[in-house]
Amino acid sequence: MSLKAVVLGCGNSSGVPGIGNHWGHCDPKEPKNRRGRSSLAVVSQATTIVVDTGPDFREQFNRENLSSPDAVFYSHAHGDHCHGIDDLRSFYFRGSQKPLPVYANAQTFEDLQSRFRYLFEGGNNEFFYPPVLEAREFKDSDFGKEHRIGDISFVPFLVDHGSCVCTGYRFGDLAYTVDMKALDDQALDILKGVKTWIADAAAYTMQNNAVHANIEDIIVYHKTIKADAVYLSSLTSLMDYQSLIRELPEGFAPAYDGLQIEIG
Repeated sequence: MSLKAVVLGCGNSSGVPGIGNHWGHCDPKEPKNRRGRSSLAVVSQATTIVVDTGPDFREQFNRENLSSPDAVFYSHAHGDHCHGIDDLRSFYFRGSQKPLPVYANAQTFEDLQSRFRYLFEGGNNEFFYPPVLEAREFKDSDFGKEHRIGDISFVPFLVDHGSCVCTGYRFGDLAYTVDMKALDDQALDILKGVKTWIADAAAYTMQNNAVHANIEDIIVYHKTIKADAVYLSSLTSLMDYQSLIRELPEGFAPAYDGLQIEIG
């Protein structure tokens, strides 16, 4: 089976450039510095899974010319990871008119269903606002265990984001952890042995960031995980692509929008 991950976006909550064409320390002449908000697609010949639908989701999805998703996973409910959720309505109206399965942890669903109740329960006008999403909450017993959607298997696990609990995902030999402040022993056990790790490093060189890991944190965790390749995501306007290439140790690289990775 041919399975790949596509980085739809690798930017932080502001994206690069931020509104007002704010590039910060990023060279606007480097195409890989142009970053949408963080999102990932995992694609086989038969199945498409999306992780997070940020404000740039429609353009990201169209750019990669992806097939309609079979499921959407959420890491957490912060706006830069979910504010493109309305775009999922189009798949309902143009497709089978069956609600699209959406997976997340309990804390994430509590927030999503409060803010976007009409997507899960329908609105006042059932013709224009039918329920288009089906909530499939991860229970405590689901974390750390392998599940399958179509021909894609995955393992969800909990990640500490400081301000909330996120869900990380392992797909075969690739793992995805955005956003994250810290990893506990269970998360590290699940991550051990992956060939590719896409990790939040939005704190960059900042010490004691309340909600994000920095590069030093990722390097320390990697001593346990020992992936062949580590791609840093949630990149801010302080993190110029070419500068990171020079700064990072062997086996580490900045992610970029459109990056494709084969999954074993």
